[in-house]
Amino acid sequence: MYVLGVDFGGGASKATLLDERGKVVATATAEYPTHYGDGGKAEQNPMDWYHAACRNIRSVLQNVNAEEVKCICFDAATHTAVLMDEHGNPVCDSVYWTDTRSVKEKAYLAENFGEEIFEKCKHNVDTIWSLPEILYVKHNFPDVYARVKKVTFAKDFVRGKFTGDFVTDYIEAQGSMLFDFDKKQWDKHLLSLVDLTKENMPQIVNPLKRVGHVRDEAASATGLKEGTPVICGATDTVMEVFAAGGLKQGDMTLKLATAGRICVISNRYYADKNIINYSHLKEGMYYPGSGTKSCAASLRWFRDTFGGSFEVFSEIAEDIPIGCDGLIFHPYLMGELTPYANPLLRGSFIGISAGHTKAHFARAVMEGVAMSLLDCKSYLQEKGVKIGQSAYVIGGGAK
Repeated sequence: MYVLGVDFGGGASKATLLDERGKVVATATAEYPTHYGDGGKAEQNPMDWYHAACRNIRSVLQNVNAEEVKCICFDAATHTAVLMDEHGNPVCDSVYWTDTRSVKEKAYLAENFGEEIFEKCKHNVDTIWSLPEILYVKHNFPDVYARVKKVTFAKDFVRGKFTGDFVTDYIEAQGSMLFDFDKKQWDKHLLSLVDLTKENMPQIVNPLKRVGHVRDEAASATGLKEGTPVICGATDTVMEVFAAGGLKQGDMTLKLATAGRICVISNRYYADKNIINYSHLKEGMYYPGSGTKSCAASLRWFRDTFGGSFEVFSEIAEDIPIGCDGLIFHPYLMGELTPYANPLLRGSFIGISAGHTKAHFARAVMEGVAMSLLDCKSYLQEKGVKIGQSAYVIGGGAK
């Protein structure tokens, strides 16, 4: 017997096949591009996610009997809305959560509805949330937006291609800024700000609910058996927190992914504009946290811009002393969340001297991210979030 999980990260999808003991039987990864451009543009094609998932699933099933796969579940980074027509086809590429073009929309929402949004959503207005992203598309691409009849989210779009369902979970919805956190329902007024109604939005279900089965087209594309049960799933972070063992109050997880997150398990959320609040998979529990936007993204940017590999960076950085001989990196490549909450903040190297080498710069990037994560942890502690003795490191940066 096997279970199959499919994750969608910032630049790749990964499928993992587990046996009944939780042992990893097979994994596969397929990358997809992010389309960057002027003004902070960062978009992805939703169909790239689907095709990556299909390739990965076919790969992990090569040496097993597909009839033994008892269920499949999806997760993805939250905030990334998929705007669709009446047939469920994307009308445009999705504005990824790292996109910062919606600064004007963010400012408009904060000035006119900021307190209402915070009261309902438990989040401060920022460009990472779906509401300002959708408003940006509405303002700048009205002809495209006129075709929008349905709105869903990254993992839900792919799962819908497998099952035909139109649902999402309440944890995913908490990242949209269109959802009332306490009432666990779409908010009529917030939806109206982007000319949407509840009829345009997916049904809200429990993340653990079975929402359908694999249809014939997806079965043909992946090698899965038609009729394989499909579970709703949730956001990538809550899945990682749960899988790592973050279950009891005070447990902390440090996530090293495209963004960096410090999350602490709690029996309450914290009404603070610099704290990110989400529900846990355990009923009545939450994982309030803080975040830095460019964690692994900083090192990936350094690699792609200046050449090299992550393995080489780790090796050469070991020879450089702590503090990098005065070289400091601020990892604000896409603005920042905690504790500055400023999408226009930008990164920098300071203290550059003629004696600094590529190894210094590589280590400075790592140290800059580490210091930003320390800012995140310190802020939570200052606001009274109780951190216990157990901590778990998760995400691709933990390898």
